[in-house]
Amino acid sequence: MKKPAGTRIPSAICAAAILSVAYLLLARFLPTSAPEVRAEMIEAADLMTRSTVVLKACRASRGLPIDISVDPNGTGLIGEERSEITTSAGRLEAKRTTTNPAFAGLVASLLHEAGVRRGDVVAVGASSSFPALIVATLSAAKAMGVEPLVISSLGASEWGGNIPGFSWLDMEECLNESGLFDVRPVARAIGGEEDIGRDMSPEGRALLAARIRAGVVPFLEEPDLERNVARRMALYREHAGSRPIRAFVNIGGSWANLGTDAEVLKVEPGLARGILVPPPARRGVIQAMAAENIPVIHLLNVRGLCERYGLPWDPRPLPAPGEGTFFRRSAARSTADIALTVVYILAMLALLATTRRRLI
Repeated sequence: MKKPAGTRIPSAICAAAILSVAYLLLARFLPTSAPEVRAEMIEAADLMTRSTVVLKACRASRGLPIDISVDPNGTGLIGEERSEITTSAGRLEAKRTTTNPAFAGLVASLLHEAGVRRGDVVAVGASSSFPALIVATLSAAKAMGVEPLVISSLGASEWGGNIPGFSWLDMEECLNESGLFDVRPVARAIGGEEDIGRDMSPEGRALLAARIRAGVVPFLEEPDLERNVARRMALYREHAGSRPIRAFVNIGGSWANLGTDAEVLKVEPGLARGILVPPPARRGVIQAMAAENIPVIHLLNVRGLCERYGLPWDPRPLPAPGEGTFFRRSAARSTADIALTVVYILAMLALLATTRRRLI
């Protein structure tokens, strides 16, 4: 028995809806990189490269030579093994790996994947243990036209920003003076254990406290985790004003950002999903942001980041902006995105043509 024409229209609508849902799901979960996004990724990598040149020269001007046996690429972003402002152990190869300008491209890609767009505001919690990742994040934000609200801690693990005369605070000053950035932090903290440097030398704590107090931004020195996190969240909201915070970028293993719940160790590197939110007494900024459905970009497990996103481990020499496996994969994803859209359009046209023939 022939099906009435009137029943075919709802069937066609249903088929179109299924195709559309399938397309949206694939577009959402298939990592893609549109040409304009890839251009911003390369711009971010180029900006990080130029920033590294500035910081290398600035370090030399302060009489702090680069040890090529430790920093074979001569970036100037690698610190010392131990100093009075060192907080904890750190892996040298991981610190060297993050000096790759492709990390700036990665951050730009992750911000786009999180839904961040030009003119948006993102919160950044930055440990000086990974100064190169701070530079990468600032570079990505500038390339994208995004405003980063940065709360930084100045204590650093081994091989990070732990040189007393060239801490992250000094690097920030160098970058601002060069005109590459205009970094105006929301607040600063000593960092380390309980965010007040309990795992640092007394001399180091006094040095960093004096430098923070000499500045104009708020000094966070709250060892109670719940109150510390609440203060940070309030500062982010205050500086964002009426604008929503579109993402939170965590750099390093700050006590205040990670919290004290063991489940934080399961947070995946990169754009993290399914973050478990513990009670406020154990909650860091990562979980506080996740509780408000704000996307979290987690930059800590460097090996995991490399494996997940196709970045080289401890490369020598560093690749030029736009070069390497990571950017080749980005170009391939862009092609896949275009192909997916073409297939969707053709399928919809075929469905429309079939429906019209059946109605005639």
